[in-house]
Amino acid sequence: MRLLISFAALFLSVVLLQLGLGGVVPLDALSGVELGFSAGQIGLLGSAHFIGFFIGCWWAPRLMGQVGHSRAFAALTAAGTIGILAHMLVIHPLAWAVLRMASGLAVAGCYTIIEAWLQAKLTNETRGRAMGVYRVVDIVGSLGAQLLIGVLTPASYVSYNLLALLCCAALFPLVLTRSEAPPVSGAPRLRPGFAWNRSPLAAAGVVVSGITGAAFRMVGPLYALSVGLKAEVIALFLAAYVLGGALVQIPVGWLADKYDRRVVLIWLSVASVLACVATVASADRGVVAIFLAAGFFGMTTFPIYSISAAHAHDFTDPSEAVELSAALMFLYAVGAIASPLIASLLIDLKGPAAMFVFISVAHIVLVVFGLVRMRSRATPHARTRYEYVPRTSFLIGRLLRRGRKRD
Repeated sequence: MRLLISFAALFLSVVLLQLGLGGVVPLDALSGVELGFSAGQIGLLGSAHFIGFFIGCWWAPRLMGQVGHSRAFAALTAAGTIGILAHMLVIHPLAWAVLRMASGLAVAGCYTIIEAWLQAKLTNETRGRAMGVYRVVDIVGSLGAQLLIGVLTPASYVSYNLLALLCCAALFPLVLTRSEAPPVSGAPRLRPGFAWNRSPLAAAGVVVSGITGAAFRMVGPLYALSVGLKAEVIALFLAAYVLGGALVQIPVGWLADKYDRRVVLIWLSVASVLACVATVASADRGVVAIFLAAGFFGMTTFPIYSISAAHAHDFTDPSEAVELSAALMFLYAVGAIASPLIASLLIDLKGPAAMFVFISVAHIVLVVFGLVRMRSRATPHARTRYEYVPRTSFLIGRLLRRGRKRD
């Protein structure tokens, strides 16, 4: 309990950041529709977010080394707040794309600092409990950010101001905490090819995970509007996706530890294709059917990143775990940068169902590649334990490094 209380400031900052910077993602999509942006322009905003996210992952450790944890956190939070506030000052899709880069940079940078702080304070005895709470806090914050859209008016000064206030409030818990900031550790080396060398299937899995999650979160509101959902109901539509992904982590983790991870990954991708079909088919069957389909979509797609990461760690020495996690995060960002723009352009050309056709094709390719890889080499006898891996920063590997044990 004392351990969790000592991290209360960090966890509160995580929740406030999720509400502020996470809430701007669906709000931008709904505001773009209100202001007459095309689907392609709204998709560009999602891609810009992940460009900023990647820059933040790379730059934040270096900024911490120059000015320290608290000052770096304050600077990045300020960048995110400015990115939110300036939306209604310059109403143009290209200007909003630049502002979304600032928001993405703030998300990744602030998470990097929080995770570096946690990593320095945790011990082998406390790591498992603290990481469990951290994962719950992250999911609860993400869920709250989606629900917040139900009470925010699109394209409104007030809505963006409220999100900016939440983002700015994230400064107080961490900057005013009495807990002493830890010494700065070096940033992990970034070698994207390292993940492919260890496990081509895991590398492909995290790219597909980035394609899937980014398309649904960034462009999903456009799909929801096209099937007749109102703004306040779209919040529940997005929340059903997050909740479905959260509920399935434990049973999927048990399966991934008990059976060949490649088999579990392949069947999850098959189920993801079925979830895409179910989501499209539910469009004219009422709100409840749409929500259930979104929850099913989250259940089948959310765990793919964590299973892919666990499979890659099975072929990696523990001393290389941090570098592997950074490489996997890079590949996830590659898929996430490309996905929203492609999905939105497909919606413009072929209609809303085209987004799920795009996602289905990605998962079909992953299934075929997984079957090919199963013929290439056997699964290792000694395997790491499955863990849900938040897609937050390049430093997440340090938090999970001691938690991963071989069977």
